[in-house]
Amino acid sequence: MSIGETLAEERQRAGLSVTQVSLQTRIRETVVRAMEADDFSACGGNFYARGHIRSISRVIGIDPEPLVAEFDAAHGGAPQPVSAVSAFEPEQPVAFRERRSPNWSAAMALALALVVIYGVVQVVGHGGGERRTARQVAGTPAPRTPSAAPSAPKSNAPVAEAPRTKVEVRVEAKRTTWLNVQGDKGKTLFSGMIREGDQKDFTAKKKVRLVVGVGGSVNLTVNGKDLGSPGKGKGVQRLTFDRGDPESA
Repeated sequence: MSIGETLAEERQRAGLSVTQVSLQTRIRETVVRAMEADDFSACGGNFYARGHIRSISRVIGIDPEPLVAEFDAAHGGAPQPVSAVSAFEPEQPVAFRERRSPNWSAAMALALALVVIYGVVQVVGHGGGERRTARQVAGTPAPRTPSAAPSAPKSNAPVAEAPRTKVEVRVEAKRTTWLNVQGDKGKTLFSGMIREGDQKDFTAKKKVRLVVGVGGSVNLTVNGKDLGSPGKGKGVQRLTFDRGDPESA
């Protein structure tokens, strides 16, 4: 469904006429009708078109950001892409303890104490050491202890997992939002609005690229791994996945 069709449908669902929307937004009726026909030339430029979309969306009671994101994608005004790594970075920085230089004096003292303890244990536990030494000097060979048989190699070594041959992405909508999905060589797999509860599966040989209108509005499962809802509390999310993602998979 296009931007204009969405505005017209939601306006009618809200029980408002074009005249009522025009009076509440102070946007001329001719401009409102043109926008519902997906003609934004009467807005006076992309900047004013975005503002008109937001004003009309608020009056008819829908979230304007998915429609603005769709407008940006169609008119080349979208922000710079965000990498998958930055999308999953924690919002609050993680504090790390400062690494201290090793205390060599304490380490040497501990090593010396261990040597002393080991010597005491040897003397106490092997009191007949002098008699065995005398026998060895007299020519009596010391008894040999049988060497332990080599242990058999374990047969339960992990088997290497076969490499993936495709990328698999599942999208489950938590709320109504705009979604654009592209596969290999920029092929469009889906573009439009998805509503709460919708679930869609996408596959490609090498890469799957997603543009989500509102952060945190969808749950993602990539190559069988649940990634939750990326970008919660943020705006448009641009994500790219390949056969090796997520890295913990």
